[in-house]
Formats: sequence, C-alpha cells, structure tokens
Amino acid sequence: MKKNLLYIFAAAAVIASCSKVQEGDGTLSLSVRVGEPATRAEMSREELLSSAVVKIYKADFSGKVREYKYSGMPESLLLPADDYRVDVTAGELSSATPQAASWDQKSYSGSKEFKIVASQKSSAEVVAKVCNIVSNVTFGPSVAEKFQSGYSCSVSVGDAGDRLVYTADKNGADGFFIASGFEPSLKWEFSGKLAKDGSDFSKSGEVKSVEAGKRYKLSLKFTEKNGVLDLELLVDESTNNIYDDIIFEAASTGVSATSRYEIWAGHFTAHADVDESQYDKDKVYFDVRAKGTSQEWTRVGAVRDAEGSFSARIGGLSPETEYEYRLAVTALDSGAEETMAARSGITTDKAVPVPNGGFETTSSAESGKYKSFYDPASSDESLKSKWWDNGNYGSTLVGSSSVICYPDASDKKEGAQSVCLQSRWVVVKFAAGNLFSGRFGDLIGTSGGTVFFGRPFSARPTAMRFWMKYSGGVINRESDNVPADGTKGNYDKAMIRVALGTWDYKKYGGDAESPVLVNTTDVSTFVDYSTDPSTIALGEKIVPSDESNPAKDWIQVTLPLVYRDETKFPTHIIISCAASMYGDYFSGFDGSKLWIDGVELIYE
Repeated sequence: MKKNLLYIFAAAAVIASCSKVQEGDGTLSLSVRVGEPATRAEMSREELLSSAVVKIYKADFSGKVREYKYSGMPESLLLPADDYRVDVTAGELSSATPQAASWDQKSYSGSKEFKIVASQKSSAEVVAKVCNIVSNVTFGPSVAEKFQSGYSCSVSVGDAGDRLVYTADKNGADGFFIASGFEPSLKWEFSGKLAKDGSDFSKSGEVKSVEAGKRYKLSLKFTEKNGVLDLELLVDESTNNIYDDIIFEAASTGVSATSRYEIWAGHFTAHADVDESQYDKDKVYFDVRAKGTSQEWTRVGAVRDAEGSFSARIGGLSPETEYEYRLAVTALDSGAEETMAARSGITTDKAVPVPNGGFETTSSAESGKYKSFYDPASSDESLKSKWWDNGNYGSTLVGSSSVICYPDASDKKEGAQSVCLQSRWVVVKFAAGNLFSGRFGDLIGTSGGTVFFGRPFSARPTAMRFWMKYSGGVINRESDNVPADGTKGNYDKAMIRVALGTWDYKKYGGDAESPVLVNTTDVSTFVDYSTDPSTIALGEKIVPSDESNPAKDWIQVTLPLVYRDETKFPTHIIISCAASMYGDYFSGFDGSKLWIDGVELIYE
C-alpha cells in the first residue's frame, strides 16, 4: 500500500526586487513545506530535511555548478541562462559515511531538469523517492518445523560485503541497502541445523540485476520432494510504493534568518548566503541602521563560515530598538557592488539594570541595628523591596557592634556612599563580610545559617562593571573542612561573582524568588557554579590581600560573563561579594574589608 506522506521542498523562483541581476541571468528561489511525519524510528522529520544534499549540474553533463546542504541552502539563487539538472539525495545516502546495509535508515534520491531564462523566474520540482534496494525475508511455517532454533538467512547486495542477517526475530522485516556498480545482485544464504538429526544445512542463491526503489520479498519454505529435503525461495519483485516521498525544489544570494538567541541587547549576529561563483567572497558586508530613520548605514565586514555561508557580529546597538540591515556584495565579472533588499524586524533585547547598584538608598526598615539597602517609602518601585541582602540579621543578634555590611560615606567612589563588607569574629563564630542578591534565611544555632541566593532576571548582559577596594590580612580563623588555601597562615582573599542560570528551586532547595538554598553547616549544599549544569553564564574575580593586591586603592573592574550556552535565557541572577572568600567555611581574617560601589551590568 502506498503511504501518502510527503516531505515537500517546494521552490519558486523570484527575482529580488532590489537586486541587480547580471544581463543573461535568471533567478531561482527556495521555499520549504513539510507534510506530516510518518511513524518510523529511523530519522525524525528534522533530521531527514537537514540531511538533504542538493546538487545542480549543467544539463549537458559538462559539470556541477552548485552544491548545498539543505540546512545551509540560500534563499534565492542567480544562474546564467541555460539548461540544468538538479539532483537531490537525503537520508542515509547523504551522510558522511553511509551504511551500505541497515534495518532502519532509508535513502532518498531524485532528479529533475529545468531551464533558466534570462531576467525571468524559474522553478524546478524534484521528487526524491526511496532509492534503496529493499529486502524482506519471511520464513514459512515449514522452516520452524524442520529446523532447530537459530536458523538464519543473510542478505547482501553487490560486492560491498555489508549484509543483514534475518533470524526468527527479524521475520518479515525490511532491510535497506545502498548499492553501487552496474546491475547489482541481491545475494542470500540460508543456514541452520535440521531438527531430525542436528545436521548442518545451507543453501545460497542470488537475484540478479536488482533495481533501486524496489522491494524484494523472499519467502522461504522447506519442502520434501521424492524423499529429498529442499529449500524453496519465492521472490516477489513487484515495486511497492510504501515509502515516503520527498519533494524538493531548487533555490540564493541574500540575507538569511537570525535566530532569537543570536539577538542581544547591544548586538546581534547577521547571516547571509552568497553565490561565490558570482560574487567576491572577500567583499561581503552587512549594512545596518535603526529602522524608520534616515541615518547613514553602518557597514560591518562579514566572516566566511563555510563555502557560500557568511556571518557578522553587529555591535554598538541600543537595547529594545528595531534595526534593519542589508547585504552588500561585489560581482566578480564587473567589480560592481550590489546591495540586496533590506531585511527588517530585528529588535534588540532589553537591558535590565541592577537595582540600587550605587547603594545610595538605605533604610532601617528591618532593624535599628543596621541599614538595609532598600526603602519601602521610596517612589522608585525598584527600590521599595529588598533585592540585596547580607548576614547582618545573624551577626547582630548579639548587638549592633557586629554589623558585617554597612553603607560607608567616608570611603566611596561614586555618589554619597559605597557599601563596606567587614569580616568579624562574632562572639563564638567567624562571620565574613558579605553582600548578595537574595535573602538571608535564619541561623542554625551557633553553627551557621541558611542563605537564599538569586533574584528573578531574564536579560543577557555580557559583563558586570563595578568599583572595588580591598584590605585584608593573614587568615587567623579557620574551620575543620576548609580547602587548603583557606587555612591559617595563608592570606585572605575577596571574592566577587556574577552568575546567570535556570535554577529550579525544587532541585536547589530555595523558592521561586531565590531558588538556590545554601546551608553553611552542610557542605553538600554549596554550589560550584563553574560546573553546575543550571548555570548558563559565569564571571568570577578573586582578589588576594597580600602584597600583590591590585585593589589597595579603588579600581574599576569589568568582569566578563562567559556563556556556556548562548541558546538559553536565564531565569535568575546571582551576584555575590565576600570580604573573605571562604566565609561559608567560617575561615578568613577577622579584619578583612571589601568596599563595592557603582555596580552595573554591561550589554555590549
């Protein structure tokens, strides 16, 4: 029975309205339509489509003029007026090392001639059908009756040596062969042990001149003639169109789509396909400008990613702004520059700032013992609720003299004040000066406490910039499980970290607002963001307090965010600063001070 499922690559030729077409050229363009997928295990619809290879030849067999992977095929194509042929392969046949024999990997091929007429549209449709030689072996009831279990029939095509072995478990299955050479043969060989005496039995044969696209049904049965046992093979060579068809159309130089994840607040990546037989590969450019303006185009040189495929990172853009861009190429024959039609619809991403990054807003909303970095009475919505927190709640239970994070108007870089993080010995425990996006949880007796890290955040900055100053000393407080460089005698270190991630609070123990819960009494809850699978971008700076300390005086630091996966968007941001790097382990110098001012996210 014929399955009507079609994979359709429909092509219509359209001359680009703003392109300059060389005299004598015509245009061929590509579009794609895909039907409903079949129920099959071998290849997904997307895999099948992406595997396709399209080759265009002169119809007189004088040579190949174009070759494309479907995934990199240009949208439109200029060709000199002439007669052509387009060949299409897909599936296993188009892979780098195709399997000559397979139980499930089909191959497709097709060919169609077409004509390009000067200054006119052209189209060509190719139906690529299954081109395998297909075997189907069935064992009749007499085989199971006359033979012990373990009998088999091996099948091969041509001289490749690759074969499929049919056993009782494979009875009635289709096998797919890629054959080469002229008039290949389908060879078979049955072997087994006779049930009556266990003696070996084998028989072989071949079906000559088998054809691609045909299904050869081999039905085996065991018979007794004149007292002699024999194996009969019945071959059904009828064509059986049960396979999927793929319909292609051929297609060229022009701008191609930019993926959503390639669009940032301050830049985006542009792509284009360029016919290198027509245009100079060293003179490919993108022009860009804000849409709806009369400003001059800004030109950016393109990088050649592969033959016919070019891209460029276009930067210096404003967030949440729509831009238009176009492709500029230079014709090889005339040396004239041609600009393709502008492509609109690229809107840059948002740039979300850090709330209260200068630490100018404070209040006594939580406690009269210390200042918190928000103000419920503020007219600015971003300052009304707590975004930054620290360990003051825990350290000041014994008194206001144990504050470990406070605004400092006497030592600052911008505005009226900075924030100072001061490590202290608090009665019975070392407390590192700290500041973080999130909220302090609660104390766990005198052993430690809980901290909820993270705030909701969905933008993608490229760096964090801030002012810092650091004064430390030799570690004089340590715990039993601190790493070796956090023990007494070593110099204390400051740590500043920014991380973007998709942390699920159900997995990390926190809540929807601040998903990562750290229990300082349980090292297993500490997160190594350098290996954490939910962290998609990370920037860290460690500052020593010895003579090499670069921040004895105020310095401005730009901390790059390194993205491990640029296709993902974060759900939360974690910014964490500590005057003592191993404060979570209750180790450090109890006089270390870290000043931070002017924290901002960069979106370049």
